Amino acid sequence: MKRGYVEVYTGNGKGKTTAAFGVALRMLGAGYRVYIGQFLKKGLYSEIKGFSKWGNSIHIEQFGSGKFIVEDTETNDRELAEKGLKKCRDAILSGRYDLVVLDEVNIALSMNILPLNNVLAIIKDKPETVELILTGRNAPKEILSAADLVTEMVAVKHYYNAGVKARIGIEK
Repeated sequence: MKRGYVEVYTGNGKGKTTAAFGVALRMLGAGYRVYIGQFLKKGLYSEIKGFSKWGNSIHIEQFGSGKFIVEDTETNDRELAEKGLKKCRDAILSGRYDLVVLDEVNIALSMNILPLNNVLAIIKDKPETVELILTGRNAPKEILSAADLVTEMVAVKHYYNAGVKARIGIEK
């Protein structure tokens, strides 16, 4: 891959992580190596099970307590996120990965769990050959400005509002 860009998937609609993981699958299929850091998440989701079949071509780590965070954050969430961001930065600069996904990093930023300047520094210092994807609703305007591609997922209609819970293989 000649040049890596910065992509952002944000908005209140479904599909941000799914879009990023779709790019990850394409990269794996093309023979590239992928690193995914998931912020505020913890658990053996179906995508992790599916990607485990790719062996050493993909590495996924989670940096969350597993709690659904709405407004109040615990110190533990900040510590996990900050350690995770350092690991993501190391992965980006390591030369081992062609794609790095910072899944739900925009939520961590919008909730002040992570400092914006630290993420902007990662974008600035990213080697030209690494593709970087940042997901999560409420992406700060500074992140949108730093990106090469921004896609906003807009919720028009969702079956969750009719009481449908997250389904294995579709939402989790």
